[in-house]
Amino acid sequence: MRTLPWGEALKHLVLAAGAVIILAPFYQMIITSLKPSLEIAEGSLALFPRDWHAVENYREAFTVAPLGRFLLNGVIVTVSIFVLQVMVALPCAYALSKLRWWGRDVVFALVLLCLLIPPHAVAIPVYLLFYSIGILDTYASLVVPWTISVFGIFLMRQFFMTVPDDLVDAARMDGISELGIVWRVMLPTAIPAITAFGIFSVISHWNDYFWPLIVLSSRDLYTPPLGVTVFRNDEFGFEFGPLMAAATVIIAPLVIAFLVAQRRFIEGITLTGMK
Repeated sequence: MRTLPWGEALKHLVLAAGAVIILAPFYQMIITSLKPSLEIAEGSLALFPRDWHAVENYREAFTVAPLGRFLLNGVIVTVSIFVLQVMVALPCAYALSKLRWWGRDVVFALVLLCLLIPPHAVAIPVYLLFYSIGILDTYASLVVPWTISVFGIFLMRQFFMTVPDDLVDAARMDGISELGIVWRVMLPTAIPAITAFGIFSVISHWNDYFWPLIVLSSRDLYTPPLGVTVFRNDEFGFEFGPLMAAATVIIAPLVIAFLVAQRRFIEGITLTGMK
């Protein structure tokens, strides 16, 4: 059996310690979702519950609040945002990478500048705009502000820079229009980058609490992060068992999606940094 050098052993030890630190909160969340209220109140750090209360907590998570509705809202919002972001980002990235036109570099510099602007800085103007046109407390108010992703444009542009110009020239010689090249040539080659961007986009908007809290007032439109506030009881505080059960259910789709798409995710991030 081959022994690891000291340097490799130390590297694995540091990585293992980092993994424990990162995974510990998630493990505590899952364990808490399996405990009864009295055992949670004790504040013990036992690795396993003394009394299992999993069925009751997860059943209550779906009965105290319409958790299924919250999850459906999350799917509708995140999928709509992602699809619209891709529809905008791909043509913009193609124009910034494969077309020659006056001012292209200036526009790309503005895209990079927009990456520095936090969304919270423009929250109030956008809220006032939505109030004036009457779309607050709707799916549109959750989706419209995020349809243009400057990060998506930047990521796609960097990926398109790695695509050979000969491929684009061949498509033009075949009589394909510039817009046709975007969807028939560039889109299939950009699947790894789109997958990587999709992970960032879905996680960001699935977990968004700030914006839905501002624009929503109807519980029927609550997204998953906003929905967990339903488990707060004015008299007793949070019901931590059902709350952690709901949090586990909310996080599970993200973990599964990342595990399924991790190869494409790594490939997309690697390729976008090649040029």
